[in-house]
Amino acid sequence: MTRRLTVLFSALEAIVAIAIGVAIPLVPLTLVWAVQFGFAPAFTIFWRGAVDVWLLGHGVDVTFRLDPATAASLGLAGADQPVLVTIALLGFALLTALLGVRAGGRIAQTGHRLLGSLVLVVVGGAVSFGVTLSALHVDARPSLWQGTLLPTLALAIGAGIGLIAATRPGARRADPVLRAAIGGALRAGVVAVALTVGASAVAVALLVVGHYGELIRLYEALHTGVVGGLALTLGQVALMPDVVIWAASWFTGPGFALGTGSHVSPLGTAVGPVPAIPLLGAIPTGDLAFGFVGLLVPVVAAFLAGAAARPYLNRVLADVDAPRWPAVLATGLGGGIVGGVLLGLLAWTATGSAGPGRLAQVGPDPWAVGLAAAAEFGIASLIGAAASIPLPGRLRARAPIG
Repeated sequence: MTRRLTVLFSALEAIVAIAIGVAIPLVPLTLVWAVQFGFAPAFTIFWRGAVDVWLLGHGVDVTFRLDPATAASLGLAGADQPVLVTIALLGFALLTALLGVRAGGRIAQTGHRLLGSLVLVVVGGAVSFGVTLSALHVDARPSLWQGTLLPTLALAIGAGIGLIAATRPGARRADPVLRAAIGGALRAGVVAVALTVGASAVAVALLVVGHYGELIRLYEALHTGVVGGLALTLGQVALMPDVVIWAASWFTGPGFALGTGSHVSPLGTAVGPVPAIPLLGAIPTGDLAFGFVGLLVPVVAAFLAGAAARPYLNRVLADVDAPRWPAVLATGLGGGIVGGVLLGLLAWTATGSAGPGRLAQVGPDPWAVGLAAAAEFGIASLIGAAASIPLPGRLRARAPIG
């Protein structure tokens, strides 16, 4: 593919990625504008609303100002003051990153990786800037620099993953012990987090099914109608990754908050009034008699992750006549550090302000989650990696059979 075609192709990939993300909230809001309001209000109101939702999905801070009547109806202290919403609806960021992965893989096939990547990032940033600029309003004002940077960053991270995945690994000449230690730690940490988050997703799904009646009751109490219910459902789908991360924080131990002064954890639950979001109706509000059993989830996940790293260590150190315990130790303890950092970062992305008053604090404490996860992952993955340490390659060949 020529350079000119690479530029056009990469620019189109960036535009499409952002257009898909904005279209997801824009389509139901357009239906609300047409069906419920009969095309009466200015469409720019719904355009700005869709952009605000998309920007919130990438962690962009948005400052809202409610009119006096709406603020009074909420019954929350400070509702008449400007409200800074910082919590991210991570489903949109995940979608942008996945579209970036696809774009990165396709750019890798053009033969002009650097050029294509630069065009993707530059055009993505320019389009994000323009979209954010179009949504600036006194009633809802997103951060212009965050609106330019954060969606572009999600797109760039995804593209980088796509480029790396499309790259064939070459011959590796690094010291095998060092390579085994670093690779084992990365594998153990990432797999431990993946298993913990996967178990959390299953737990959230079971809670939604188990509290189906409560969710329906909350839907009916909101009187949203069909189109409004569709928009509300799409918003909750975007919130679902946050809830899964909250569940992972619960399994890790520190838990999460649903407002200032509230706390949801395996060791105790204290929840006050929560926003009228049906999905939140699935969250248990009482203390669980055997909630502490949930703490085994990250421990078991880390043990399995450490055990899963053993084949990699055996392969890298197959012909090395050196003790393997340093690599095993690095795999366990390093996996704890990697896993703690990753889960702490995930907790940070799912934490922020969701509204006025006590809603200024929603989500887990990233530091507490990261430190707890590092300790649990480190010990369990070390045990998993050390459960079976074979002899070095040459010594194993000389060992008698039977």
